[in-house]
Amino acid sequence: MSNQKSYRSAFILLTILFFLWGFITVLVDSLIPRLRELFTLTYFQAGLVQFAFFGAYFLLSIPASYILSKIGYKKGIILGLLTMALGCLLFYPAASYRIFGVFMLAYFILAGGMTILQVAANPFVAVLGSEDGASSRLNLSQAFNSLGTAIAPAIGALFILSDVIKTKEEIAVLDGSAKEAYLTAEAAAVQTPFLGLALFIGLIAVIFLFAKLPTMISETSTGTYMEALKNKKLMQGVLGIFFYVGAEVAIGSYLVNYFLDMNLVSVIKESSMMRSIAEAILNSGLADKDDKAVVGVFVTFYWSGAMIGRFAGAYLTRIMKPGKVLAIFATISISLIVLSISTVGLVSMWSILAVGLFNSIMFPTIFTLAIDGIGHLKPKASGLLCTAIVGGAIIPPTFGFLTDQIAFKNALIFIVLCYAYIVWFGYKNGKSKVVVV
Repeated sequence: MSNQKSYRSAFILLTILFFLWGFITVLVDSLIPRLRELFTLTYFQAGLVQFAFFGAYFLLSIPASYILSKIGYKKGIILGLLTMALGCLLFYPAASYRIFGVFMLAYFILAGGMTILQVAANPFVAVLGSEDGASSRLNLSQAFNSLGTAIAPAIGALFILSDVIKTKEEIAVLDGSAKEAYLTAEAAAVQTPFLGLALFIGLIAVIFLFAKLPTMISETSTGTYMEALKNKKLMQGVLGIFFYVGAEVAIGSYLVNYFLDMNLVSVIKESSMMRSIAEAILNSGLADKDDKAVVGVFVTFYWSGAMIGRFAGAYLTRIMKPGKVLAIFATISISLIVLSISTVGLVSMWSILAVGLFNSIMFPTIFTLAIDGIGHLKPKASGLLCTAIVGGAIIPPTFGFLTDQIAFKNALIFIVLCYAYIVWFGYKNGKSKVVVV
């Protein structure tokens, strides 16, 4: 009975970590339109924020597994949490001195801590209880990850995007006291949420320090990374993860700017239903809100769609072959993006937001199909697949560069190509009977 209570407490703590990953990953998106105005960045330069964030996964996924083998999983979780807290604290001087390079360093350190956590926490969820219940525990934890991604845009719109940023010229004409007051308020808009996160993460680290966690049994494997790299289906799956994460993050990162580019603020304000939705999320009227906040609240629907789609997708992958479900979902995503490209106004907005619903099953389905039948190479395969999350570092700035050159709607064709590869991968592996968990 005591073991069950201990496992339940540990599971709750680990589920909080899943929530944090989702929440912080999407909160990063809220800063992109703000940093773009703050430092007068091009869309490509703004996309470098995601390069710093997701680049950590590429550089640190495999080293993290090595570190954990030396210090253990519990200490690894604490190390990951403290690293995340340090990253959050760095937002304070970055915002105070308005130094873009320090923002980038903060993002990288924050993501580095998250990388260590992901490598350490996932195995724990699997062993916290009976073996036949492992899948349901993982699904429940992933649902809380989606909850984090769903509420982060609203928090970002409320605390980070709500006030109007002055240009360098406007700041220059302010007198001394007015300038100081403005810069202090501007810095606080970024500092407050991230200082709060640092304190919360530090508290979780302290709790984990005294938490009783089950002892992990290291699995021996005779496989090597060279063997894994030679597995054709695995490498196709690595590309699938790369394109999926990159496409999902690219859309989410630029939604605010995309909506502003289409002049949707006036459309939202003129629609009583849309205005009511925005005011309900912001908990105030729109008259004193910056345009970024008005459209930013609707990004919530993009990420919350993934949470809803996960439950529906979990059922569909049990009654249909997962590869076919993956191909169907990716095809629908392409159709929705094309609809957004070819329309304007609310139709264009809601069609691109709906893509989030069909992103839901892609990561676990691609992951599971890629390692199906790979046997003793699974540990190495998992490391390679996690490294492919670097797609979130490469594709967003590439999309931003294309947007600078050919505008948003034309640049979205690049995202369509990313989903086209996932359609191909799904149909190619459509005969697999593996159950996605």
